[in-house]
Order: sequence, then C-alpha cells, then structure tokens
Amino acid sequence: MKKITLSFSLLILCMVSFSQLPNTLSVADKIYGLSRFWQEVNYNFIYLNKVDRKAWDSTYKTMITSVTKTTNDYEYYRELQKFCAMLKDGHTNIYMPQVIQEKSMTTMFGDYRFFIQNIDNKAIIVRTNASKKEEVPAGSEVIEVNGKPTDKYIAEYVAPYIASSTDYVLKDLSYSGLLQGLEGDRFLIKIKKPKGEIISLDLVHKRTTEEAVFPAFEAEKELMDFKWYDNNRIAYVSLNSFDDPKIDTLFWKKLPELYTSKAMIIDLRFNGGGSTTVGTEIFKYLTADTLLYGSKNRSRLHIPSFKAWGKFAEAKDTAYDAWAKKALLNYLDLSYYDFDYSPKQNKLKEKRIVVPTVILLGHNTASAAEDFLIYADNQKHMIKMGENSFGSTGQPFMFDMPGGGSARICTKQDTYPDGREFVGYGIKPDIEVKRTLQDYLDKKDPVMDRALKYLGDKPKAK
Repeated sequence: MKKITLSFSLLILCMVSFSQLPNTLSVADKIYGLSRFWQEVNYNFIYLNKVDRKAWDSTYKTMITSVTKTTNDYEYYRELQKFCAMLKDGHTNIYMPQVIQEKSMTTMFGDYRFFIQNIDNKAIIVRTNASKKEEVPAGSEVIEVNGKPTDKYIAEYVAPYIASSTDYVLKDLSYSGLLQGLEGDRFLIKIKKPKGEIISLDLVHKRTTEEAVFPAFEAEKELMDFKWYDNNRIAYVSLNSFDDPKIDTLFWKKLPELYTSKAMIIDLRFNGGGSTTVGTEIFKYLTADTLLYGSKNRSRLHIPSFKAWGKFAEAKDTAYDAWAKKALLNYLDLSYYDFDYSPKQNKLKEKRIVVPTVILLGHNTASAAEDFLIYADNQKHMIKMGENSFGSTGQPFMFDMPGGGSARICTKQDTYPDGREFVGYGIKPDIEVKRTLQDYLDKKDPVMDRALKYLGDKPKAK
C-alpha cells in the first residue's frame, strides 16, 4: 500500500509540474523539427563518419512516431536532446525554448539547495544553503537517487540526454545535472556524509528563498587574473576567456611587469573558449618563434552530381580513377574539403617572454582555449599540467527549431598540424594532477601547488 501511495504522489506532482508547461507544437511542427535536425546532421555534421548510420536512421524512423506522442514542448525537446546525444559531440546540441529553460531547476528544493560536482568520480555535494550546512556538510556524497545507485540512475535518466565528446566531461555534466528537473519534480535521495553517516531526503523542486549558501560563492572571476609568486620571480596569469578581446589589452598592460619574470604559470582551467584569434594575440608574446603552428581543419564537401554518379561506382573502380574515387566518396558522405594550411606568421616586434612556463588545463579548458594549447605543443619551454581538456571544438552551424528552441551542428574538424586528433579525446597534460575530495575539503589546489613546485617555488602568493 505504501508503494502505491508513493507512486500516486509522484504522479500528482508530475501532473502539476507538466500542466504548467507550454504545449504549442502541432504534430507537423514536431515531425518537421525532428526531420530538420536529422537532415542537417546528414549534410553538415563533420563526424558523420563516426556515427552508426544504421542506428541513427533507425532511431529517426522510430522517433517520427514517438515525438508525436509527447504531451508538451518539454517532453518533445527532451526526445530531441536524447537523439542529439547519440552523436557524442560537445559542439552539437539541442537547446530548449527559453520559456522552458526558465522552469527548469537544478539546485533548488525549497528548504534545501544542493550543488553537486564530480570529485573522485563521485557525486559530491560541494555547497548547500547555509541553514543546512550541518545537516548536509560539504563533501557529502549522493549515493542513491529514486531507489537506484547514483551511477545507475545517471546511466538511465541523465547521461542519455547529454551531448559530449568525451566520457569524462559527460560524467562531469551528469553529476552537476543529477537532480535537474521542473518545479514539482520529486527526488528520493540517500546521502553519505563525510564521516560515514547515511541519511535519506525526500526532495521536491521548489524555489529556495534563502540566499546564503555555504561555502559562500567564490567571487566571479575577472577576465584575467594576475599574481606574483616567489618574490616576484614567478608570474601567474589566468586567462579566463577568449570570448572578449578586452583580455588582450589587459595582458598587454601587464607586459612591463611580465618582462621581469623568471618563470610563468598560464592558467586555462576556467577558459571555455571564444575566439582563437584573441588567444593567439597573447600567445605571440610567449614564444620566440616566427611561425606558429595552429590546428589543421577540414569540413564536409557535398557535390550532388558526384553523389549521383557514386551510386554506380565500386571500390575497385577507384584505384586508378580519380573521378570514380571522388564520386564514391561523395556517395558515402566521406568527401572532405581541407582548408589551406600554413603556419601563422609571428611578426611581433615587441620583446617576447620566453621563460619556463607551466600551462594549467582541465576539463573546462575548451574550444579556443584548446587551440591555444595546440600552439603550445611544440614549445620546449612550456609544459602542460592538470587534467585532460574538454575535447571539443569546431565551427557550429546554428539554426532555429519549432517553438522557440534552437540547435547547432559541428561542421569543422580540428586536429594537430600532423593530423593527431584531440576532439573526442581531450588534450592530455604532460603531468597529470587531479583534485581529490580531501583537497577540496582542505581548500587546496594541488594543480597550482604542483606547478609552483615544478618551477621551484613554495605555494605562497603575495
């Protein structure tokens, strides 16, 4: 009887939550949106060669029916996100309409508020609302959600909806979005406290009125942070975004000081990308080279007539026939346009800063910040330290979807100059350093400490 009552209560909560959602899409809209995304992927997605085409097309056919049965716009877009996640690409996404995004919650449960991160491959609560800091201390682990072990729950209900190029970023996003839902959505969770005590909580998404959190939010990072270590011997520069060209000016203003440094730490751990050009303008000062070897890239090449001829071509026909080869590659969607590649000239006349340099990177080092790391790859005075980068970059094609949503599809593949791939794998550090749960509880930054030790300093900032 208890199970029946619980199920009925969950059903009522879901009905209340779903009744507040927009339901604007016609059957035609739903099929069109699905078909538009499927079509644009087939024509434009740069990594189509890595997709199981049979499974991709079969899922599309099944979804023609399933999307028409969705009861509101939220359900419909969730189906599209799950479809998109099959592509396993961090620059290919489905975005819900703004009106739905505003109704989605991640951290708020009325009297409770939880912020969760992946630490040591565990779902760790790193911050709560201040009034609950004793009941649920920072460092507590979510070990069960709705009757399932956390990782099993994620595998069934969270990860299948997240688009990611790498498994480790998928895990990060799954943990941070573990309890995401709509107002009224209910979660029965078990929490293991740092000292081993296990408690159960019955949570329902509801706006939290308490503003104070513990630990308090860190101050929002500036576009660029600058510090000195070891009596002004080691300069620390955190480049936190390449989205705003203002960071170049901020860097240039520090040049008189930077020229006196004996070593440098460049921190890219909080840099989610932006414009590669913005980052390049800074990198020019960090190398003695006159040529900068950036990423090599290509895109899909589709010529309809060649595709038509390719239907009648066979592999054996292509050995000594360039025409037949081009036709067959077009037919198989394996024809590419390689962009002209040449190293970027560095004609900088100003003084350079060529000193022992440690570049810090992590899972949030993405896109244009990864392009910065490609330039650094052949620099003998530079070493990379931390964890793998985000592992996704490219040029997305963006377009509108029915009901106010949108989508984007990655159209460009970037590799190292010699063809090595990093999308889907991440750029690996030369020295791997991971933050443990104890590091977090002790408020330590082991990556920074290791960098300072490598450069011969004690971790004291002035």
